[in-house]
Amino acid sequence: MNDSNKNTSYIRCRDLTKVYQKGKITVTPLEDLDLDVRRGEFLALMGPSGSGKTTLLNLIAGIDRPTSGTLHIGGEEIGSFSRGQLTNWRAKHCGYVFQLYHLVPILSAYENVELPLLLDGTLSRRDRKEKVLAALDLVSLSDRADHRPTELSGGQEQRVAIARAIVADPGLIVADEPTGDLDRESGDQILELLRELSGIHQKTIVMVTHDARAAEAAERTLHLDKGRLVEKGLASTSTESVATS
Repeated sequence: MNDSNKNTSYIRCRDLTKVYQKGKITVTPLEDLDLDVRRGEFLALMGPSGSGKTTLLNLIAGIDRPTSGTLHIGGEEIGSFSRGQLTNWRAKHCGYVFQLYHLVPILSAYENVELPLLLDGTLSRRDRKEKVLAALDLVSLSDRADHRPTELSGGQEQRVAIARAIVADPGLIVADEPTGDLDRESGDQILELLRELSGIHQKTIVMVTHDARAAEAAERTLHLDKGRLVEKGLASTSTESVATS
C-alpha cells in the first residue's frame, strides 16, 4: 500500500455531490466538491455541525455512495462501486476510527483487534496472531493484549481501536473525532500516533474534528460549510504543536 511518491493524489474527488431525500425535503450535505489528498498526507476536516464533514468522511470510507461526481481512491473509482464491492474494498483498504471506540466489551484487546482479520477469513491463525501483535506493538499496548475494554483507560481504548483499524494494513485511515472523548494528555498521545502513522508508515489519514487544537496535528486543514469547501490553510507541522499548544 505504500508509495515512495507522496505527491501522488491518493484521494481525488471531482464534483462530488450527495443528496438525501427526507420525505418531501431534499437535503444536499455535499455539492460539487473537488478535493485532492496526497498519499501519506494527514488531513483534518473542520466545520460547523451540518457542514458535510461526516458525509464526506463516509463517502471516502466507502460507507456511503455519492449521488454524482467521481471519487477515486488509490486509483480506483469507488464512487461507482456497488455496496457489495464497497464492503470488500473497505475490508482491504480502509480503517475507521470512531470517537467512542466501538470496542466489543466482552472481548480482550487482542480479540478486538483480530476481528477484521476473522471477517476476512483468508488468514491462518498464526498469520492473524502475527498481525495482531504487530498492530498492538505499534500502538504500545502489547502488555494489555489480554485486557478487556473495561480494564483500559479511554486513551488505551482508542489505541486499541486504532490497532484494529490498521491491522489489515490499509492505505487509508479515516477518523471521526478521535480525541473528542479523551482528556488532553490522552488526546495528545492519539494525535501523535496518527502523525506517526502518516509520516513514518505513509498511511493517508482523513480526520474530522471540531477542535482547532487537534487539527494542528495534521499537515493540512480544510474547512467545510454547507457542503462546500470555503477555506483551506496549512496547520503547524511541528511535533511540538501537539504537546504544547
